[in-house]
Amino acid sequence: MIDARLTLPRRSLLRMGAGLCAATALGGTAAQADEAAAPVAVGDPKLSLKGRTIAISVAGTDHFFDLKAYQAQVETVKELGGTPIGLDAGRSDKALVSQLQTLVTQKPDAVIQTLGTLTVVDPWLKKLRQAGIPVFSVDLPSTNVINTATSDNFSLGSQLALQLVSDIGGKGNVVVFNGFAGVPVCEIRYTQLKTVLKYYPEVKILEPELRDVIPNTVQDAYAQITALLSKYPEKGSIAAIWSAWDIPQLGATQALVAAGRDDIRTYGVDGTPEVLALVKDPKAPAGAVAAQQPGVIGRTAVLNLARYLNGDTSLPSQTFLPAIIANKANAAEVQKQLGQV
Repeated sequence: MIDARLTLPRRSLLRMGAGLCAATALGGTAAQADEAAAPVAVGDPKLSLKGRTIAISVAGTDHFFDLKAYQAQVETVKELGGTPIGLDAGRSDKALVSQLQTLVTQKPDAVIQTLGTLTVVDPWLKKLRQAGIPVFSVDLPSTNVINTATSDNFSLGSQLALQLVSDIGGKGNVVVFNGFAGVPVCEIRYTQLKTVLKYYPEVKILEPELRDVIPNTVQDAYAQITALLSKYPEKGSIAAIWSAWDIPQLGATQALVAAGRDDIRTYGVDGTPEVLALVKDPKAPAGAVAAQQPGVIGRTAVLNLARYLNGDTSLPSQTFLPAIIANKANAAEVQKQLGQV
């Protein structure tokens, strides 16, 4: 279990957003981003969680996105006068099921589930719903939740794929990490990659695709790419490496640096500080990363929950928050916008 006293450091947030309404593109206005990041008026009765206990269940917090989204949820519940209960499954499906099972009997006022394999958690989200407990989620769209706060993975997936295609000149072999098809957001990003590549027939995905793992993701990706480079030693034989999140990208980039392969670029999603720093480095082979706003996403989930508990039944099934493609040209500015410098 996570100590619910954890708080999210106040940082300047990405000034490209869609506020708390649905967004369908990576762009937006500064005013909308300010709306999403604005402090909550604790005394606002429309958003009060006073006297409410909110369970915040998360698949794990070892990853930058997951931790920041979780911390933002904890902080926002407390700002609204509620009591957050933090539950960290530590990347264990068994532990995740156990903590959701416990919540069915404990009956908090509401539950927010952050990530997880849908086939594993969805039966328990349904049981929570049947028990009369409102369920919200972060990055886990499900028919058993009232609202999911998430990045617009359709847009960021296609935009990242287009960045990759542009960087490699529309031709070449691409290595793909594809180990989490059961996680909806990863599946969406992969599907968008495949959709874009359909229109660039000279770009080929190398088979077999690689499998990313948890834990030891960086070390495993490093080892897999090192082995693959031995199989494809000629420069130009591989053009790019893609992953649905950016921890495999980190290991892959380190492997390329160690092997002196400056002919290959890596691509991923999240905007983990170490990866974004590599994208900014003109000498590093990290080509681009789709930087998400985990703090804004986590905060939005709680604000939507508060609206619902205070009588607002007009929420959409999903609230999309935009990401921004950070590349060699703009990574330094994205770091500033995300408060990573």
